[in-house]
Amino acid sequence: MLGADEVAASAAYLVRAQQADGAIPWFTGGHIDPWDHVECAMALSAAGEYVQARRAYEWLARTQRADGSWPMKTRGAVVEAPDGEANHAGYPAVGVWHHLLVTGDAEFAARMWPTVRRGIGYVLSLQTVRGEVAWVRGADGTAADEALLTACSSLHQALRCGIALGEAVGDPQPDWELAADRLGHLVYAHEDVFADRSRYSMDWYYPVLGGAVRDRTAHERLDARWDDFVVPGLGARCVSDQPWVTGAETCELALALHTVGRADEARELLAAMQHLRDPDGSYWTGWQFGERVRWPVERSTWTAAAVILTADALSGATGGSGIFAAPVPLPATATPVDAEACGCARTPARRLP
Repeated sequence: MLGADEVAASAAYLVRAQQADGAIPWFTGGHIDPWDHVECAMALSAAGEYVQARRAYEWLARTQRADGSWPMKTRGAVVEAPDGEANHAGYPAVGVWHHLLVTGDAEFAARMWPTVRRGIGYVLSLQTVRGEVAWVRGADGTAADEALLTACSSLHQALRCGIALGEAVGDPQPDWELAADRLGHLVYAHEDVFADRSRYSMDWYYPVLGGAVRDRTAHERLDARWDDFVVPGLGARCVSDQPWVTGAETCELALALHTVGRADEARELLAAMQHLRDPDGSYWTGWQFGERVRWPVERSTWTAAAVILTADALSGATGGSGIFAAPVPLPATATPVDAEACGCARTPARRLP
């Protein structure tokens, strides 16, 4: 486990990288994407940097577009990629709910609620009748014809956190329950409706991390490809076919393991990736162990954030430490749901009206 001083040093790196307007780029001078920005804000909350975390969320409120989305990529005040990702729009629900769990600041949660509600509204505008969510809408208004398993797994968690946040602020959203159930069912039982990105480790563990797959089924899923992705003593690969371990994926896998009670393996992974730690508390993004070089040559804020959140989950230090382990409504069973029996195979992947 990391000590408090080590966590504080990593949080200080995030504070140094944070811009004057509250945005947290990938690294100083780098670009900003809303999902990783939220992850960094969550880490600031977990580390006790509440003022800086609120500044990060306030940046989201100021920069959200009328449709509830954010640009995929900005640098400073310049939009470099205007498309709006569904996962980017949904993740503030996780962050604001986490901040409330950590701080108990109900007034701030209420102020952020309209931002969260608009973001989830954007997500639902991209959900099909069957339940999957298209990963992006282009600047021309056209939705992608693909849904991504990792993104939809994360959105399942976002919908659940949004539901909890709505209840907490006195504005319940019962329609979100149905949306979350449909999406979670597809992640759990119908992986074939998503684009094939099985070489990426995130598609392996995110169904567990996002809460749609738990208990025996989760253990079987994690065990099935363990040797494809886990490199003993180094961490987890980003992709199965490259000699490249990455810190953020290693920590997210550790979080997924922790949610299903495999804390010892989670601790081993957190320890294994410490070779990426810089003396100032930051973390290098990855290690190409074939060439024995750091790659890419950057100290990403979101890697440091993932470390802080993993350390918090494993230690139970804050009220938000269990945000990835909340119960889910789907039955936990090793028996896949028959596609014909549930009707999903016959449901067209068309947009909701």
